[in-house]
Amino acid sequence: MRRAAPPALLLPLLGLAAAAAAAAADCPSSTWVQFQDSCYIFLQEAIKAESIEDVRNQCTDHGADMISIHNEEENAFILDILKKQWKGPDEILLGMFFDTDDASFKWFDKSNMTFNKWSNQEDGEDLVDTCAFLHTKTGEWKKGNCEVSSVEGTLCKAAIPYEKKYLSDNHILVSALVIASTVILTVLGAIIWFLYRRNLDSGFTTVFSTAPQSPYDDDCVLVVAEENEYAVQFD
Repeated sequence: MRRAAPPALLLPLLGLAAAAAAAAADCPSSTWVQFQDSCYIFLQEAIKAESIEDVRNQCTDHGADMISIHNEEENAFILDILKKQWKGPDEILLGMFFDTDDASFKWFDKSNMTFNKWSNQEDGEDLVDTCAFLHTKTGEWKKGNCEVSSVEGTLCKAAIPYEKKYLSDNHILVSALVIASTVILTVLGAIIWFLYRRNLDSGFTTVFSTAPQSPYDDDCVLVVAEENEYAVQFD
């Protein structure tokens, strides 16, 4: 019968899989979804709110902030994931507010306003307490009052930690060498273990074999020694 492959031979594969998983595990948990340099989570529970800050607290409690969008690809990704995985409502509150100090819209997460997708909507004369909503069917944004009474779900976004985004070349080289050394040592250990097991199965004697036992025990050896000594005395 063919013997099963030694478990030790699987160690290199397990080590590589663990390294790959560690490299990909940039988001806090499997409930988050990664896209480009950020992680996203949709909190599906409906909440009552007195202001947009109550909604924002839902995200900050998870170490994130309300969603900000910076290009067409990210906007399309959010629409796709809301439709296929999260089953979000028709409108999602964006993490945006109107700053009356310089009369412009800004993101709560303090990122730059590099992209917009406003619908053909006429602005009112007063934009105080104006926020933005993403229409999940069309992908367009529209302006609305920040004083929301309830929301059907909150979309949050967190940047991948700085250390993972901006590793220096030296850190990358050291990490690669550590992984390579671990894999090589694991492979060598598996080969030695396999050869040792094959020698045992073949009945070969190794350097670790037990030394052959004498056919005489200690008592017999003592009696023979005494008889020899007695014979010498009479010679």
